[in-house]
Amino acid sequence: MAASNETASGERTVHCVKFGQELPGLTEPPWPGPLGQKIYEQVSARAWKLWEDRMRMILNEYRLMPWQKEAQDMMARAMDEFFFGEGAALPPGYKP
Repeated sequence: MAASNETASGERTVHCVKFGQELPGLTEPPWPGPLGQKIYEQVSARAWKLWEDRMRMILNEYRLMPWQKEAQDMMARAMDEFFFGEGAALPPGYKP
């Protein structure tokens, strides 16, 4: 389990798996179950914003309905790969 810290202002920080640095974390798990907890512990709010953009693209591209079980399963797999899969880290020197 990754440790989280707090800044002087009380903001929760995590060592983000996407950016490889200490950044402000999410305020709550963004997804149910163990995957949501893992994201909460290891993904920054900034990286989650990148995922939200990717998620919208996937939903639109495949014309998925987010409330359908198949769409949720597909999103969970894509989310896990996006944050924790091979090549998930951004290239060194990436600037958003």
